[in-house]
Amino acid sequence: MHGMYMNGMAWGFGLHWLVMLLVAALILPPFWKIFSKAGFSGWLSLLMLIPMLNLIVLYVIAFSDWSSLGHGHQKRYSDRRE
Repeated sequence: MHGMYMNGMAWGFGLHWLVMLLVAALILPPFWKIFSKAGFSGWLSLLMLIPMLNLIVLYVIAFSDWSSLGHGHQKRYSDRRE
């Protein structure tokens, strides 16, 4: 009787990791593309899988100067005001 429950738990455990792998496969490519277009390493997209660290990385990326824009958005904004 115990074998039946262990088999079900093992199947559920394997299914859990399969779902996690599929979620990672859906999340990583868009972030890889965004980070690459922003001039950062695409490998930063792996940090999107770590809770709380993903929010910190998004804030750092959002408020940093993107090299793909040529120069920072802050500088361009100050050029328009002058």
